[in-house]
Amino acid sequence: MQHRRPRLSKKAKALTAAAVALAAAAGVTVAQAGESSKKCTAFDTVTLGKYYVNNNLWGQDKGTGGQCVWDNSLAGDTISWGTSYTWANNGKGTDADVKSYASSVLGWHWGWKVDKAKTGLPIRVGDRRKVTASWEFSLPANPGTMNVAYDLWLHTKNTADWQDQPTDEVMIWLNRQGGAGPLGTKYGSVSLNGTMWDIYQGDIGWKVYSFVRRANTTKATLDLDDFTQALVRRKLLSNDKYVSGIESGTEVFKGTGRLDTKSYAVTIG
Repeated sequence: MQHRRPRLSKKAKALTAAAVALAAAAGVTVAQAGESSKKCTAFDTVTLGKYYVNNNLWGQDKGTGGQCVWDNSLAGDTISWGTSYTWANNGKGTDADVKSYASSVLGWHWGWKVDKAKTGLPIRVGDRRKVTASWEFSLPANPGTMNVAYDLWLHTKNTADWQDQPTDEVMIWLNRQGGAGPLGTKYGSVSLNGTMWDIYQGDIGWKVYSFVRRANTTKATLDLDDFTQALVRRKLLSNDKYVSGIESGTEVFKGTGRLDTKSYAVTIG
């Protein structure tokens, strides 16, 4: 499986920031009102408090089809949102190529879209901050080849911005369908949060670690610090690294389906 993320140019980010500023000046509400107001253009976003939902179609050049996102609600730090998709391989794509990762974003994703101070990030791994991530979602009976996963981005400094490539990426797969598999090779396994996870290790210019839950679930409350410390104990990750971004969404390889997030929240203690 190839696993990459797009980097926006400085010019593109400046244009995005200008558009947001114009919308704010005009009194336009950034958040939309449910599925009737889908956003389907690549990298469209919907801001929801300290998060934003990103229609991240980073692998679309290897597929035909598309994906849309929408928001449902914001209550305190808890959000509800959804995404629907249809993807097939084109001449350049295979079943092993991810086409999209529509997701909610907290913190860094090649820059900061929401005020950094509101996100509570970055945090140093060695400071052992409790990061409670709760997520309840639903999937259709046959959602294609896809996963539902957290995605954590790490840097060597706490000042990472749009130009700074991550050093490490940590994925936590809660659910996988249609034979979807992680990047790299299996390193080992670990029991966390009362369940077993298989750990995979890969490299795409930065290290990618994937924790794949052996039994699928559609509801979980995790302390994400448990997962970074599992890597520290195995000397795969340094305590001096910083978690800059926390995302949650679905990587889609192919097929038609949707992910409905009933509730999602991240609290940093």
